[in-house]
Amino acid sequence: MGRSLLIDRRSFVKAAGAAFLAGLSSEAAFALDRADAVFASGFRAPGGTYGLALLSEEGEIIAQVDLPGRMHGLTSCTATGKVVAFARRPGTFAVVVDPGTRSEPTVFACGEDRHFFGHGGFSPDGRVLYACENDFENKVGVIGIYDAANGFSRLGEVPAHGVGTHDMTVSDDGRLLIIANGGIETHPDFGRTKLNLDHMVPSLVISDARTGVLIEKHVLPANLRQLSTRHLALAERGRIWFACQYEGPRNGLPPLVGYFGQGEDLRFIDLPEETTDGLANYVGAIAVDRRSGLVGITSPKGGLAVTLNGTSGAVVKQTRIANAAGIAPGVNGFAVSSYDGHFGRTQSAVAWDQHIGRLGTL
Repeated sequence: MGRSLLIDRRSFVKAAGAAFLAGLSSEAAFALDRADAVFASGFRAPGGTYGLALLSEEGEIIAQVDLPGRMHGLTSCTATGKVVAFARRPGTFAVVVDPGTRSEPTVFACGEDRHFFGHGGFSPDGRVLYACENDFENKVGVIGIYDAANGFSRLGEVPAHGVGTHDMTVSDDGRLLIIANGGIETHPDFGRTKLNLDHMVPSLVISDARTGVLIEKHVLPANLRQLSTRHLALAERGRIWFACQYEGPRNGLPPLVGYFGQGEDLRFIDLPEETTDGLANYVGAIAVDRRSGLVGITSPKGGLAVTLNGTSGAVVKQTRIANAAGIAPGVNGFAVSSYDGHFGRTQSAVAWDQHIGRLGTL
């Protein structure tokens, strides 16, 4: 795979520029000065409003912007430093924050008769943004394509080759889209209700980033048809990690984490019974630390954060964290947030959302 997506504080300061730094309060500037890395996450404030925050690895808030509603996931661009937050399903807005300027955030919407699923990714050169969307009238997922160099105007869409297109990412060389189709049918007329739990079709897809043409599709077997493939993380040498949420009987306890690569079959990790029980049939977030070769997962339902060996899949570390939410590679191990406002050593008066990201470099 290509260069690392991780940066230290000095790289972030260089990317952000003088305009961003000049706008920080003395307290925020002090937090940034002490930070070894910079993260981003959505949050809900005590008054019920929503925002996006930049944080240190200790959880100290460096900067924040208001959002028109609740976000879910985010992506950052290694070429431009821009951060995009996507609305939570069935929201239709996305917000672009550029730490390199003091300009107002850019807000754009998905196409007509579409809504976001909460995830997306940039092309390596930062010129194109891809986003997971629902074509809810036709009951299929699509990947919306946006011109990141021209105000994020919508260029079009390509098929996601599945239903419930929750997450996607872009290969390091920009040639491939890797897509997690959760298999769950939804429609905004019914809010967040899952409409097809008795006949789900979860799948993992590799397609051509330029044309959208299907390259590979892995449909989960019939005995795992209620195992929703939800989130993705890229490791070295083309390995693609995926994490799942089970919509079947509570005592089913299927495997929840696995990996594959182009031209390879899916392989699920056989976790210890204690770990499987602790995840409570729900992995909410997954991250890969390419420096250490480790994989991190969290379960808010089980209140658990787990670190895996990225080669063998063996459990390296397991920590009880109530309402564990986002996870991202940290300076020493993985940084984990919680719905209760914990991030690193800091307790904030906000509820962090399900995902956090460590920001990329120029």
